[in-house]
Amino acid sequence: MSQARPKNIAVVGGSLGGLFMGVALKRLRKDLNIRIFERNPTQLLHDQGAGVVAGPDVQQFFKTFDRTRTPLSVASHQRLYLDKNGNVIDREDREQQMTSWDLLYNLLRANYDDVESGYAKVPDPEDGEGTVAYEFGCTVTDIKAPEAKSVSALDFSDPIKLNIKHHSGETSTAEADLVIAADGPSSSIRAMYLPEIERKYAGYVAWRGTVPETEVSQAAKDVFVEKFPFFHTEHIQILAYTIPGKHGTIEPGKRLLNWVWYVNYPEDSPEHVDLMTDKGGKRHHITLPAGGVRDEVWARQKEFAKEVLPPQFSELVEKTKVPFIQAITDVISPSAVLEGGRVLLIGDALAGFRPHTAMSTSQAAMDAMKLAEAIEQILEGQGLDALQKWEEHVVEYAKTMQSHGVWIGNRSQFLEHPKSA
Repeated sequence: MSQARPKNIAVVGGSLGGLFMGVALKRLRKDLNIRIFERNPTQLLHDQGAGVVAGPDVQQFFKTFDRTRTPLSVASHQRLYLDKNGNVIDREDREQQMTSWDLLYNLLRANYDDVESGYAKVPDPEDGEGTVAYEFGCTVTDIKAPEAKSVSALDFSDPIKLNIKHHSGETSTAEADLVIAADGPSSSIRAMYLPEIERKYAGYVAWRGTVPETEVSQAAKDVFVEKFPFFHTEHIQILAYTIPGKHGTIEPGKRLLNWVWYVNYPEDSPEHVDLMTDKGGKRHHITLPAGGVRDEVWARQKEFAKEVLPPQFSELVEKTKVPFIQAITDVISPSAVLEGGRVLLIGDALAGFRPHTAMSTSQAAMDAMKLAEAIEQILEGQGLDALQKWEEHVVEYAKTMQSHGVWIGNRSQFLEHPKSA
């Protein structure tokens, strides 16, 4: 007799997308066993303190699933547009919630596998929750799914086999009824099934950094603190906003000012190669992490900031101690359901949005919430139909937002902006 319901679920990728999924599944029901496989060899991941816009789906996720009840974000009340001299040339009253990658990650770990940190205390366990594991230093190198017995129904009677390479060099196998790929825009799981889908460089990078709000001038505070200012000129855009500070504090005076500066660098040009080569001489293609930017490169960038940016933004750049760089890329999968519904793509593994949309984290939260709902329907015997409806929803969303991000980015970086120049 075939098993119609999944019990063992493997999530590949232990960053925000995988943790959104893990937490949502843990809360679903007690007979689920959820294992997250994270390739990073350390128990905890660390971002560079990057800011994140906490959109409605992120807020809804934490309202529904977060049992630490930790304050999540800092409100931005206005969008401001500056000219080269730092004057406000336009403003728009618009409430947005700003948070940080570090805060989200640590809250999710507290909820998923009881990791306590300075960000949040671990919530008390409750009845009816699934069992979980977070296994780091584990790279899923191969997936072998059994041949589907039917194209009209999900069948979990035979498990999927996963080959895993450990950081130690050892290998092992694992079994799962369902595999959910949350392994980012360079997803190795997606590449196993859709090798023709490649992540492509968009022609520009984002310089990023943070500065404590107490370390900037009053002129800078006037446009940055609890506001969302922008400056555009030809081939350049920079923006900033206030995010939680150390250990996620949202107390005024202890928060950070997070900035993102988009600058064009043609692919494989000498300037691009020089930019993405770290202090040890290694060339990076996607992210040059904090601490890796060469001193001479950073010195040039700070001088460039003085030439082209409003004084408030130039001050932020100048006072940043540890910048980092992210290449802007495009990638999208045509489908989210693979292997007849046994392997699924969520978040950035499904579609990598340009950061102009500020929707990547929201996509991961939404995909996870909607998929948990579909899995609940599957557990109740509703089968393939629930999964197909989930795929239609998330793929349409991905196509719309990914296309919108390309449009915003190309308009920002490759068209003239005479009003601000």
